[in-house]
Amino acid sequence: MKSKMIAEAAGQKTFLLVLAPGEEAFSAITDFAKAEKIGAASLTALGAFERTTVAWFDLATQDYVKIPITEQVEVLSLIGDIAIDDEGKPSLHAHVVLGLRDGTTRGGHLMEAIVRPTLEVTVIEAPSHLRRKKRPELGLALIDPGA
Repeated sequence: MKSKMIAEAAGQKTFLLVLAPGEEAFSAITDFAKAEKIGAASLTALGAFERTTVAWFDLATQDYVKIPITEQVEVLSLIGDIAIDDEGKPSLHAHVVLGLRDGTTRGGHLMEAIVRPTLEVTVIEAPSHLRRKKRPELGLALIDPGA
């Protein structure tokens, strides 16, 4: 992965990340957030994956139902955020819409994605930190603006 800070104003930084073929997107973005000590950010991305796992959260079971996609797909939309989790580490939460060869789409919570040929990610860091707190009644960690 290559990265560059492309703007900085009023405590807000904007980074461009370019992931290479074979990189796993979720972990690469998370590792970047850790290295840069990002505590609050939004992100968007475009590119393509050779294989992906998305998921749908089943509130009844409080667990993710994984949906493997084993073909080349276009990343039509990838949006997400980064916040600090209960352990004090940057936590990525991202959703993705993928375009298949026949023009149909698949989407969900991004779990894992192998880049091919590239993924271009724009990360906009906020000047303050956000906390993601575990909500036991939901089985999820959600951003808590008051934390």
